[in-house]
Amino acid sequence: MIEKRLITDLAEEYLKDSPDYLVDVIVGADNTITVEIDNDKGVDIEECVSLSRHLESKLDRDKEDFELTVTSAGLTSPFKTQRQYKKFEGKEVEVLGKNGQKATGFLKSSDAEGFTLTVTKKIKPEGAKRKTEITEDLRFAFEEVKHTKYLIRFK
Repeated sequence: MIEKRLITDLAEEYLKDSPDYLVDVIVGADNTITVEIDNDKGVDIEECVSLSRHLESKLDRDKEDFELTVTSAGLTSPFKTQRQYKKFEGKEVEVLGKNGQKATGFLKSSDAEGFTLTVTKKIKPEGAKRKTEITEDLRFAFEEVKHTKYLIRFK
């Protein structure tokens, strides 16, 4: 079986001087390999093809057969790296906490420990007739988040 670490090392070595970065490597039991990459400006198909050819050239099919797929991180895929959080700062995202709570707001900032989400809520102040909107910042640690996804809205 082809080791995930080998594929990760080969991909990171190839991508080190490129604007692309490695998001994830999945190696299935039947040697189906999926390599997911991203870029702050978006990934071209040519970049996926180029990385795929590089990886193919470093692996020996005669020694061990495999199926290789190199793909870009999907727009609606959950974030897997801290760099993806940086990429989407200022954009609207949806967060699902491990406790089952959902939050939607704008990704304000992120760092090595977690991120800050600016959410807008409607509350009814005591004695008021109408609800008013307030914004507040919520801080999330990466460990308490099940997933975060870019939120696509059609207006």
